[in-house]
Amino acid sequence: MSDRKPIIAANWKMFKTPTEGYQFARQLLPKAMNLPGVKFILCPSATGLYHIQEVVKDSAIELGGQNLHPAEEGAFTGETSARMLVACGCQWVIIGHSERRHIFHESDKDIQPKIPTALNAGLNVILCIGERLEERQEGKTEEVLRQQLRDGLAGMETYPIDRLVIAYEPVWAIGTGVVATPEQAGEAHAQVRGILGELFPGIEAETVGILYGGSVKSSNAEALSKTPGIDGFLIGGASLDLDEYVKIAEISQIEA
Repeated sequence: MSDRKPIIAANWKMFKTPTEGYQFARQLLPKAMNLPGVKFILCPSATGLYHIQEVVKDSAIELGGQNLHPAEEGAFTGETSARMLVACGCQWVIIGHSERRHIFHESDKDIQPKIPTALNAGLNVILCIGERLEERQEGKTEEVLRQQLRDGLAGMETYPIDRLVIAYEPVWAIGTGVVATPEQAGEAHAQVRGILGELFPGIEAETVGILYGGSVKSSNAEALSKTPGIDGFLIGGASLDLDEYVKIAEISQIEA
């Protein structure tokens, strides 16, 4: 963990109704006030954003969308624009989650235009990358990460990269209960930072936060949070339980 404030981001996926999310945020608020050494980001489904912003506005808890469409507006049934996310109080958006890539078949070329759209709208971006099990077994982890970063960030040289966070999420560890070892995660994070330095030679790669995601829970958060190069977590299932989510934040916090 670097000396930057760790990000503890909750990706609720397609869980929690607006009422359930509102209640969770209300219960989290006083707990978050006592944990100034982490940055909390809640990413509910789009239906809950407007309600939850009423709880977290003017607080230390920030809000994010789970996806967006690259167009400003248009005839795109079922999609959400960056402007809509901002109007619902979002400061963040997740782009390129493995479920978007592998269930909805989004390619790096589909993902790339979403990033400047988000940044131009004033949103910070959590860009998800990660390899499949067979790719790791074949020794292709760095190759996959390089391609996802190169193609996903194509044309981004003039954009504010300090508003970009990378989430390394090995696909084989997401929702499976299998977690990358601290050594595996640390190696992948070092590779990501090295690739960013190559892609953006004019910037300081250390300014980009790199999160780990993949079956994170309180039982493995301590070892992972102490691993050099891990700047926080993007948490799925464990973030649905308030006590577990707060416990991970407590483990991860740095002295403010």
